[in-house]
Amino acid sequence: MAKQPSGGRIELVYGSLDMLILRTLRWGPTHGHGIAKSIERLSEETLKVEHGSLYPALQRLQQEGWISADWGVSKNKQRAKYYRLTAAGRRQLVAETSRWDRFVRAITGVLRPAQSEEGQ
Repeated sequence: MAKQPSGGRIELVYGSLDMLILRTLRWGPTHGHGIAKSIERLSEETLKVEHGSLYPALQRLQQEGWISADWGVSKNKQRAKYYRLTAAGRRQLVAETSRWDRFVRAITGVLRPAQSEEGQ
């Protein structure tokens, strides 16, 4: 599940990376490094996206038809592949977000009684 490595960072829960990538691409096309940095920044540096996980996920999302990719030039004049959310990806993001919300509610439901029992 989630393990806390040194530095206060938390490893991503299995299956959450796809949703985070899709959500990041809602704001517009970006390259892989930009996706990783955006997730890290928005999580206040708590989540770290390793390139060894990111690029296979991007390839998988592309094969599913949830994202598309085109080559372009980055701000630092480097050739980079830019990923864009497709209509199918937008639908998948809604489904993934709904599943995630149910997961969080379920975990919270299990933890909440434990917290109230501790107070007795």
